[in-house]
Amino acid sequence: MPAGATGRDHECRLNYRHAFHAGNFADVLKHAVLVRILTHLRGKDAAFRVIDTHAGAGRYDLASIPATRTGEWREGIGRLLDTPPDGEAGELLAPYLSLVRAENPGGEIKTYPGSPAIALSLTRPQDRLIFCELHPEECNALAHVVGRDRRAKAIEIDGWTALKAYVPPLERRGLVLIDPPFEEEDEFRRLEEGLAEAHRRWATGTYLVWYPIKDQHETDAFARRVARLAIPKILRVELAIRAPQAGETRLLACGLLVVNPPWMLERELSQLMPALARILGVPGAGRHRIDRIAA
Repeated sequence: MPAGATGRDHECRLNYRHAFHAGNFADVLKHAVLVRILTHLRGKDAAFRVIDTHAGAGRYDLASIPATRTGEWREGIGRLLDTPPDGEAGELLAPYLSLVRAENPGGEIKTYPGSPAIALSLTRPQDRLIFCELHPEECNALAHVVGRDRRAKAIEIDGWTALKAYVPPLERRGLVLIDPPFEEEDEFRRLEEGLAEAHRRWATGTYLVWYPIKDQHETDAFARRVARLAIPKILRVELAIRAPQAGETRLLACGLLVVNPPWMLERELSQLMPALARILGVPGAGRHRIDRIAA
C-alpha cells in the first residue's frame, strides 16, 4: 500500500511502511471496495478464502509519530466519518464505517483497521484467511492482530512468492488482494506478470489490485498491457482528490482493478464513487473513473 518511512523516501517515492498513510483517501477507496466484495462473497453459504499478498501491520495507531507526521487520515477516513454521504452511497458505505467505529469505541478516532482487520471482521467460521507480509516488524504486528484466530495465518513471506504459493486455494471461492508497496521501479511489470500467472491458475477467483497514480500515462500504459492479457472481466476504478501541481510528489490519485467483480459491484460503485470524489476531493477538484478494461 502507499506508505513512507524516512523524510527523503516520503518525498520521493512510496515506501513500505504504511503507518505514514493509514486511513488516507487511498485506504478509504481500497477498503470501501474491499468491504463491498466481502459482503457479496458472504452472500453464499459456501466457504471462501481471502489471500492478502502485502498485508502490512493489520491495524494502525493514528496517534503514532508516522501517522501524526503526515496527518493524511484526517483528509481521508476522518473527513468521511465527519460527513458521510446520505442515500444509497451512505448505505453502501455503512458497513465499512461501522467497522472503523467499532475499532474506536470511545468515539474519538485513534485506530484504523487495515485490510486484515477488516477481512477478519467480515469472514465467517467456515472461511479462511492468509495474510502475507515480508517486513519483520510489520509481520509481528500482523500476528498480534490475527491472535489465536484459527481461521487465519500471518506469514512472513514476499507477496509475489505468496501469490504463486497460495493460488489457487482449496475453497475455489474467494478474494486475492494485491496491494504492493511500489518501492521498485518495475512494480507495475511485476504486478502485471503476477496477475497474469495467478489468473492462469485460478481464473474464477476475484482479484482486487491497488495501484498509485503518479503519472497517468504510466498507469494507462499499464492498463493497456493488462488488457492484452485477455482476462475477460476487469473493472477499473480510479479516484483523484485533485490535480497535481508542478513538481509535486504527494500521492493525489490511485486506482483499483477488480478481476471477476461481483455482478452488483459496478452499479454500487456508480453510487459510491461520485460521493467519495466529492467528500475526499478538494472542492470542485475531486475526480473519479469507472470503466471496463477489455482487449
